[in-house]
Amino acid sequence: MNESEALPQAGVSSPDVLVIGGGPAGSAVSTLLARKGWKVVLLEKAEHPRFHIGESLLPQGIPVLERLGVLDQVRACSVLKLGADFPNDDGSYSVFDFGNSLRAQPNFAFQVKRADFDQILFDNASAAGVETYENTRVTAVDFADDDAITVQAGDRRWTPRYLIDASGRDTFLANKLKLKQKNDKHASAAVFSHYEGVRMREGRDAGNVSIYRHDHGWLWLIPLSEGVTSIGAVCYPEYLKQRTGSLEEFLLQTCEKAPELKERMAGATRVADVHATGNYAYECTRMNGPRWTLLGDAYSFVDPMFSSGVFLALHGAEKCAETVDGILREPAKEKRLQQKFEKHFETGLDEFKWFIYRFTSPTMKHLFANRRDVLGVERAVVSMLSGDVFDNAASVRRRLRIFRLIYALTSVGMAGKSWRNWRTRRRQVAIETLEETLDTGK
Repeated sequence: MNESEALPQAGVSSPDVLVIGGGPAGSAVSTLLARKGWKVVLLEKAEHPRFHIGESLLPQGIPVLERLGVLDQVRACSVLKLGADFPNDDGSYSVFDFGNSLRAQPNFAFQVKRADFDQILFDNASAAGVETYENTRVTAVDFADDDAITVQAGDRRWTPRYLIDASGRDTFLANKLKLKQKNDKHASAAVFSHYEGVRMREGRDAGNVSIYRHDHGWLWLIPLSEGVTSIGAVCYPEYLKQRTGSLEEFLLQTCEKAPELKERMAGATRVADVHATGNYAYECTRMNGPRWTLLGDAYSFVDPMFSSGVFLALHGAEKCAETVDGILREPAKEKRLQQKFEKHFETGLDEFKWFIYRFTSPTMKHLFANRRDVLGVERAVVSMLSGDVFDNAASVRRRLRIFRLIYALTSVGMAGKSWRNWRTRRRQVAIETLEETLDTGK
């Protein structure tokens, strides 16, 4: 419903849970809590369908979509994704096939247009009994001395028993409480758009996400439905400051730094606006507080190199729903349940972060191009790329520790290149990304 229909008059209502943000995290957690019998209100600032980035799903998210009851709908509007590939300097590419994981799991995922995907999840929340509002931007959240919460949007107010901020990169509550900080180990920004006429891989690899390294960051190629391809460049601040032309010119110039990508894009036509976002990676100093939780990108946003964003949102939504359900039933357990959720989430998130911080290094480039499944390490890496870093994944994490040892020993053998890469990364993190370098009007 639009705002004029949703908020006909001033008033106050008191749901059990109020969720800010109608993206994957907010819609999923709302659905799950409503199914547990709680009265849930979901507020979305925009109107679906709307463009969003983060289009590549992971196999570990498939069971969540099935439990939400939307798997068939998502399948119908998506491209089948069986793996990820990482092109090499010699023109070949290394494929990490999801069927080669360490533990049993779905051997597929999907590439989705987020406008369609997010619409499906939002409608699913409404069908589950969630009171959903679109075009409803939260303008204020106030905390009373007794921790009571008041949420304001337009002339309407809510006083929920519990508040979940799933506002994504808006990080509404984190900004209000001054919890958000830039990631001190990673700095980047992204420029991206959609194209038609991009050449796909053949056969089983046709739906792969392709990840290209370049000297100033990395690039993605994601096949979407109806012949559309998502192309994006993630770049370090120093490189972004060198931009002189339009954003589209900058994106295409950066794509040319990967010869195979340039060839695959020959003759392609842009079919969407060019979007950009700065200060890409950030985190918050706290996930929880009295009667509130930050969820998904509202808590932490890591570089999307391994397509972890939507999966982290969906997995986090399931665990958050369990946590909030427990708190509402037994308020005295709030702090313990919140701590358990945060520890669980950080354990898996750290596995992605370790690889992301090192992915563009000469050492990682060498190891990905010269793969060996020593003690199941390669299959553990595939499992990590699939999202298998949470529940009962100790066997995966043990082998990832072996990979870290292999990485360290290989780095010693490449000491000169490793040192120069580390020094470059530290300089990039120290540079503030200027938002004006991403002005889409120039």
